[in-house]
Amino acid sequence: MADFPLPPGSTIGILGGGQLGRMLAMAAARMGFDVAILEPEADCPAGRVAARLIVGAYDDPAALKQLAEAADVITFEFENVPAAAVAELTRLGARVAPDARALAIAQDRVEEKAFLNQIGVPTVAFAPVDGEGDLAVALQKLGSPLLLKTRRGGYDGKGQAWVHRAVDGARAVAELGGGALIAEAPADFRRELAVIAARGRDGEIAVFPVVESHHESGILRRASAPAKATDRARAEVERLAATLLSGLDYVGVLGLELFERDDGTLLANEFAPRVHNTGHWTLDGCETDQFEQHIRAVAGWPLGPTDATSHVETINLLGEDVASWLKMAREPDSRLWLYGKRETRPGRKMGHVNRLSSLDRGG
Repeated sequence: MADFPLPPGSTIGILGGGQLGRMLAMAAARMGFDVAILEPEADCPAGRVAARLIVGAYDDPAALKQLAEAADVITFEFENVPAAAVAELTRLGARVAPDARALAIAQDRVEEKAFLNQIGVPTVAFAPVDGEGDLAVALQKLGSPLLLKTRRGGYDGKGQAWVHRAVDGARAVAELGGGALIAEAPADFRRELAVIAARGRDGEIAVFPVVESHHESGILRRASAPAKATDRARAEVERLAATLLSGLDYVGVLGLELFERDDGTLLANEFAPRVHNTGHWTLDGCETDQFEQHIRAVAGWPLGPTDATSHVETINLLGEDVASWLKMAREPDSRLWLYGKRETRPGRKMGHVNRLSSLDRGG
């Protein structure tokens, strides 16, 4: 097993074979690495651009052993990989980044918000809910309405419900599984922001320009970067990202979602211990994109520069949006990224398009 920094020709292991794994594999290949993917689906987007595909469940001991033996370092493309699988890889002697601790914190919304508050990153007020009685207490303590979410799982607006009155609580709790929930006070925000940031093995931190994000039905639809922001706001975003990275002793890229309130203060919504949808603009608008940056970090290379080279508006292509690929391919200032998914379904992320403009015109 090679020492860090890993030389070209080493193997990067990735848990997960979706579009993020695909773009990580493409970045790693460009840097001279081979990539081994562990994924339950044999015909996955990442597997078709990687040197090796191991088909198996993320908690399959035999598959994990194969990956541990094949890879010089292992990372993951999404945060719902079992933390126990990462712990097992570590037990097998594999080097994994980010580590199991960051993954476990991000997988539990109560633990996540408690950790953020502990290191000095503010969030909305919240309370754990393990039944209807806890929800009544939360309504009394935090006020109404409350956003009720599952503590684990759930994404793109799934696994959550608004509760306005205690009398509605039983139905909402039952619909979300009866327990292991979190109640969050609403965030009075004027816009949603996000930031992609990285930390290397030597503690070096690099923060990308801030992003303004727009969601529809809980799904990120459009992101614009660099976002218009005051120097003070940008400095605070960088401070919060650096605080989180250092607090986790993190290695790799993460995404931090934020609410900007009317008074200009920032609240953290959640973080993702991986490359992130709000960072897709970096593929065409930064000196180093988030996928190369993540590979650089986990391989022990120096981090790349994060300066913007263009203003970018990223549009997620959901479901049948992808049918317009030829039209978008004709747009001279657009860069089309398609994920190689075989089946088109409503709301499924099939690709994205980055529309470029000059930094002077774009903001």
